[in-house]
Amino acid sequence: VQLVESGGGLVQAGGSLRLSCAASGFTLDYYAIGWFRQAPGKEREGVSCISSNAGSTYYIDSVKGRFTISRDNAKNTVYLQMNSLKPEDTAVYYCAAEASVVVSHDPRSYDYWGQGTQVTVSS
Repeated sequence: VQLVESGGGLVQAGGSLRLSCAASGFTLDYYAIGWFRQAPGKEREGVSCISSNAGSTYYIDSVKGRFTISRDNAKNTVYLQMNSLKPEDTAVYYCAAEASVVVSHDPRSYDYWGQGTQVTVSS
């Protein structure tokens, strides 16, 4: 069972990145997926989450209107499109899977985690 994030990098403020979270060893069909981030010296926070059937989503207030979460169960992959990036979005971004039909932005609810991908937004 493995989750692998990709798509992070260095971008200027106002730019865009698309993060991908690919699963191997299990199917994401029955899992809610969350994207979390952790900046140095800060707690891990839930950025966005999507239910197993994509019927429900959650966004933290600071990213509403800028980030979009989506999933392609046929590709066993979840995406986070990040637009209008700000320096305060700089963090390591993690995806996580929860065997649940409902979304949760509490990291304690999640069963599997990826290794993280660094996103750095320069001013």
